[in-house]
Amino acid sequence: MRLLLLTPQLPYPPHQGTSLRNFNLIAQLAKRHRVCLLTFLEPDQSLDDAGPLLKLCEWVDTVPVPRRSNALRLRQMLTTRRPDMAWRLWSPPFRDRLATRLAESPFDVVQIEGIEMASYLPTIEKARPRPLIVYEDHNAEWVLQKRACLTDLRTLRRWPAAAYSLVQWMRLKGYEADVCRRADRVVAVSEADRDAIHAIAPEVEITVVPNGVDLEEYTGYDGPIQPFDLVFTGKMDFRPNVDAMLWFAQEVFPLIRQHRPQVRLAVVGQRPHPRLDPLRAAPGVTLTGWVADVRPYIAGATVYVAPLRVGGGTRLKLLQAMAMGAAVVSTSLGAEGFPVTHGRELLLADTPDDFAQAVLTLLNSPEQRAQLGAAARRFAESAYGWDALVPRLETLYRSRENQESGK
Repeated sequence: MRLLLLTPQLPYPPHQGTSLRNFNLIAQLAKRHRVCLLTFLEPDQSLDDAGPLLKLCEWVDTVPVPRRSNALRLRQMLTTRRPDMAWRLWSPPFRDRLATRLAESPFDVVQIEGIEMASYLPTIEKARPRPLIVYEDHNAEWVLQKRACLTDLRTLRRWPAAAYSLVQWMRLKGYEADVCRRADRVVAVSEADRDAIHAIAPEVEITVVPNGVDLEEYTGYDGPIQPFDLVFTGKMDFRPNVDAMLWFAQEVFPLIRQHRPQVRLAVVGQRPHPRLDPLRAAPGVTLTGWVADVRPYIAGATVYVAPLRVGGGTRLKLLQAMAMGAAVVSTSLGAEGFPVTHGRELLLADTPDDFAQAVLTLLNSPEQRAQLGAAARRFAESAYGWDALVPRLETLYRSRENQESGK
């Protein structure tokens, strides 16, 4: 088959959630299909650095990522009914390039990676012959905004952000439902996200293809380590990650330091948001910014923390830590979508006191850390290798062939 993927960012190097998923999908699909990629390129990115991706794809085409001023965002919010995410990556040059590529030669499948790319659905629908349209819903976005709204309402100074999320929550319910109804196939990354989509579009058939992990890369790591007591990894301008680290640093970390004053926390990830600036002066906290490889930090962590309170989908960061045999403490929401059990593969805690106590328990117990880490690695190896997950997508592709052949 000939496949075209539309991605919101160049999926190489694969350093964070979306790019990790997209690169690994491409790497697996390219073994059996002709894969093409149309994507956005950031000013600091270059195809010269994407050698492995270029080898996997028949072609890779890029368009500069669009820039929106705050004034334009406000005008779009006030004069249209579409959610902010529908405008975030809207680009007439991208639309035109897509139309050109669709007209040049036919595709069997066009796969839309995430809701930010869904604004190009009308262009794909006009293609002749019409390809199978697969929509990958990386998060049930309306749920993410609902959770962000309810979380920000707890803090007075965050009420403007809560108001923004309330508007987006309401708009996304309709927009996301419409996208899912118009696509030929819909993919969710967790059972919880499938249920959330069904809440707004109950008639849509949804296939769950969870996030995965490169087992060879993570379970077999034996390189250098960066030793820290506690480690969190993620793209640090992503709102759920920012909220997680602010909550942990302000509400949980001080409780831990009451018992272990020398404990050290590494927040590992690119583009730390300005809201995280106060953490730079906090005792025991290191914001690394961009790193070439997160594995030395995960390998060097005594405890890996996932204190997420906002978000959806399933967290690739959690799978990476579990595949490396890390002892993990997560909120229930942070582990949502994975069939894990508290005390078996990881510890779950949702209040500052409980989270701090869970971390202290593991810091004080090498034996329990080893037991949890071994169980976590077995869990990741059991069903979350990309080579086992991608065939679920291929089943969706083949279902069209079966329909057209009358089978």
